[in-house]
Amino acid sequence: MTGEVGYRAGLAAEDQVAARYERIGCAIAARRWRGSGGEIDIVVRDGDSIVFVEVKKSRTFAGAAERLSRRQMERICATASEFIAREPRGQATEVRFDVALVDAAGRIDIVENAFGQF
Repeated sequence: MTGEVGYRAGLAAEDQVAARYERIGCAIAARRWRGSGGEIDIVVRDGDSIVFVEVKKSRTFAGAAERLSRRQMERICATASEFIAREPRGQATEVRFDVALVDAAGRIDIVENAFGQF
């Protein structure tokens, strides 16, 4: 996927993932939230917790997972820190980093706490 087609496919994948979180009772706090360090695809409120979701789309789940680099994880973490600084509990806010993998058939595999080993 390149250019406009890839961009639109990415947006569609993000829509699918956001809908999935909403179906399980989470609220979407932000889409494509931009801080000084970068952008977070989806920010979800799960009770008192904040879940930062990076969406990766490719032909296969494995291909999608390979698209997430360590450098990108670092940027997401820095940007997440900016987001939670605005929360009532600030840096004490409970957070989780999920990666939502979307394959060519539109199937979704959410890897919860994907940055746990980071």
